[in-house]
Order: sequence, then structure tokens, then C-alpha cells
Amino acid sequence: MKRKKTFRTRCETARDFPIEKALAKLGHFPTRTSVKEAWFPSPFRSETQASFKVSRTLNRWYDHGAGKGGNVIDLVCLLNKSSVREALDWLENGQISLSFHQQLFKGFEEEGVKIRDVRLLGHKALQEYVEKRGISLPTALGLCREVHYSLRDRMYFAIGLQNDSHGWELRNKYVKNSSAPKDMTYFNYGKRRLIVTEGMFDILSLLERDKKLRDENDLLILNSLAFVEKIPGLFENYESIDLYLDNDKAGKRAVGILMEQSPKCRDMSNLYKDFKDVNAWWMSIKL
Repeated sequence: MKRKKTFRTRCETARDFPIEKALAKLGHFPTRTSVKEAWFPSPFRSETQASFKVSRTLNRWYDHGAGKGGNVIDLVCLLNKSSVREALDWLENGQISLSFHQQLFKGFEEEGVKIRDVRLLGHKALQEYVEKRGISLPTALGLCREVHYSLRDRMYFAIGLQNDSHGWELRNKYVKNSSAPKDMTYFNYGKRRLIVTEGMFDILSLLERDKKLRDENDLLILNSLAFVEKIPGLFENYESIDLYLDNDKAGKRAVGILMEQSPKCRDMSNLYKDFKDVNAWWMSIKL
């Protein structure tokens, strides 16, 4: 009885998982949305007009082309060709923390992610995501692209920032990923000042805040704090280096390392002292 009750409880909890989030995790995004519903091209077949409806109020789906629908568990079972227990495991993984979600994808970064197409940032879902992060489209277009990639035989697309080794940092509303090789992103405009951030949305926030920033500064996005010890060699060419790293233990430790390496470095985190990072602070002002 205890096992049956546990299984039933898992099902009841899993049914609350948003269908739109499950579809996005599988690489499917709506072509139009309203307060009550979202329409998708069917994830079961190729089509030019969206016939797959998700009710946002009921959290149910209906495929008009096939004449069938159901809840999120039914959908995951069909799309992943899995059992109910496997679908529950998959959905429960989707409800856990972002840090674990990143670990979930980490093993596929080098061998699994394959870049298929790079184009100007044009997809409505990605444009809306950028705007929700407090960034205007012109600012995003200055550094980023729309990247289509495959992972485990499924297609996805995301906002992409290319690094110096031609790998990509990939972001959308639901996924934080990257393609190999991992590296920093350095924009060398020949200026005497350097700005260092941890992630792409941090630098985009600073560029949105000050439209003339690129006229006076070179830009360095670490993409990972693992590269902190790699960058002091760049410092000798600059009169000043402003550090905008995350307000957590790892970010503070990295700031300490860099400030020991060069007296030119300045810790700029006081600007966003009550927030995790630059983008969180900027969104609180902008939105």
C-alpha cells in the first residue's frame, strides 16, 4: 500500500508540471500565445500551421491533427516513448534546482551538443526572453546570435554567445548549456579600459545601461570562473580593469584572486550589492 500511495502522490505532483516547460525542455516552442493558451507546431509530426494547443489554465494539451490530448504525463510518455515511471523521473528532474539541471547537461557539452545553424536573433520566443531579462533587441544583436543545435538526436535553439575557441554559450528560458570547446569571450577594441563579467547577460545589462560602454572599454566575458587564472596576462595592456562578478562565494574568491594579481582591478559589486549578479540588479530597475 505504501508503494502505491507513493506512486499516486508522484503522479499527482507531476501533473502540475507546466506542459509548456516540458515542451521547451524537448525543444518545442509556441508560435503564438495568449493568457489562456499556447499553440505549437505538433511535436509528433512536421507541419506548417500550429495545430497543437496547450491550455494554460487547465495545464492540458490537445493535438487537433491527431484528435487526442491529455496531461503532461501522457505527453512525456508519448514523446519520449517511455513508461509512466520513466516519465515521472523525467518530470521530477525538471522540477529540481538549476544547478542540478546544469549538471544534467554537463556530460553532453563536449560530445553531445552539435551546432547546426547560426543566424541573426529572430525567433519571437528568444526575443521575448531577452526582453524579460531587461535587454533590448539591438543590444542583444550587438553580441549574440540565434543558434540552432542538436543534443541527443533532438533539435533545440537558443541565444548564443561565441567564445574565443569558437564554442558557444547557449541560453533560453529553460536551458543553460554550452558547446565545446569551452573558453572566454574577449572583445578587443584596442581600448585602455577593460570590463570583466561572469556571464553574457551581465555584460548585456551593462551595455543596456550605458550605450557608450563599447566606445570606451574592451569586454571580457569569462563564461566560467575556471578561466580566472588564465586572464591576468591580459591586464598589462590596460589602465583599469573593472570586475563585475557574481555576489557569491565563488565570485568573491575570484575577485580576490584577480585583485591580488593586479592593482589595476576594481571590485564593482557594490553597484549590485543586494543582488546575485549584474543582470538580477538590472532587471529590478528595468522591469
